[in-house]
Amino acid sequence: MIAKITLPRILRIGGGAFKETGQLLQTLGLRAPLIVTDAFFAKQGLADRLSKILKESRISGVGIFSGSVPDPTTSSVDAGFQVLKNGTFDSVIGLGGGSSIDTAKAIAVLGVHGGKMRDYKAPHQQDVPGLPIVAIPTTAGTGSEATRVTIVTDEESGEKMLCMGLAYLPTAAIVDYELTLSKPMRLTADAGVDSLTHAIEAYVSKLANPFTDGFALTAMRAIWKNLPTSCFDPQNRPAREAMMLAATQAGIAFSNSSVALVHGMSRPIGAKFHVPHGLSNAMLLPTITAFSIAAAKTRYADCARAMAIAPDDADDDRATQALVESLRELNQQLAVPTPSQYGIAEPDWFGSLPTMAKQALASGSPANNPRVPTAEEIEELYRKVWASS
Repeated sequence: MIAKITLPRILRIGGGAFKETGQLLQTLGLRAPLIVTDAFFAKQGLADRLSKILKESRISGVGIFSGSVPDPTTSSVDAGFQVLKNGTFDSVIGLGGGSSIDTAKAIAVLGVHGGKMRDYKAPHQQDVPGLPIVAIPTTAGTGSEATRVTIVTDEESGEKMLCMGLAYLPTAAIVDYELTLSKPMRLTADAGVDSLTHAIEAYVSKLANPFTDGFALTAMRAIWKNLPTSCFDPQNRPAREAMMLAATQAGIAFSNSSVALVHGMSRPIGAKFHVPHGLSNAMLLPTITAFSIAAAKTRYADCARAMAIAPDDADDDRATQALVESLRELNQQLAVPTPSQYGIAEPDWFGSLPTMAKQALASGSPANNPRVPTAEEIEELYRKVWASS
């Protein structure tokens, strides 16, 4: 199998890298970026701080769109697209969590190719570039700064659309862990489990390859070691730095292999019940891992050994059993709520199972899982996740 590897052209990684954004844009020959962020970062002044940094580098054609929302919607993307059309911007900067970066990616594609986001949903592959994208993550989670996908919810159908292609791959990324130091425990935990899921799924995916294996194993090792510290000692800079780097490494891994069943089943939960993406991944990860292990036991055992959940000399059965148990314990440690604890009503959950199973399969991600489920098996897995409540 030939691995087809794609990466951002430039990655600047480390504390203080944010201050070099202007220099980076100069290197790329960009002069008029639209900063895409959310209302929180606009209010906190981070977008204005970035605008000042850019202007100090003689990049004067800066605009700000602060209408990004959690789990980007077609209307929020369209609003940003209108701001872009009304200006003379030559690039888009995604500043914030995965939602802001995903919104920036979508706007960059619409800015050149037009249409509606539903025109671009998988299996459509958008490889022809849009505007250049610079990604500046403020959470250690989605890895969106290194991926060629974006997720947008179609408000008419309620579907969380997966959009894929090289057009969504950022031209450059600024990965500065100092931007994560003020993040609260819940966000840190959910983003961290999202990264862990990226790393594990990239490693066990049917599309895994030697290039992505190294990134995935390195990322999951660092996440397992540093996630609790980042949550409960948020000013611990070495832990925050390790988590930020691992999020990018996990993003590189899954962007060049794939995610699998956890992500396929997570997106419908987010679309239907507005559960944050990392949190819905955490709800699912132990149950889906237990379901999938039989089809890739050695691979899952490798994950357990890489994270030091099991010793290097543990056999595969012992290692995989320890992995599932440890994932459940991690959810308890990080106070991950069950669907019912989150506030989802039992009739709503069970009444949505056929639609959620259909949407999960339509995303394509379950097809890359070691054990590919039927729609009926996905519904049963959703039932098991509820039963853990």
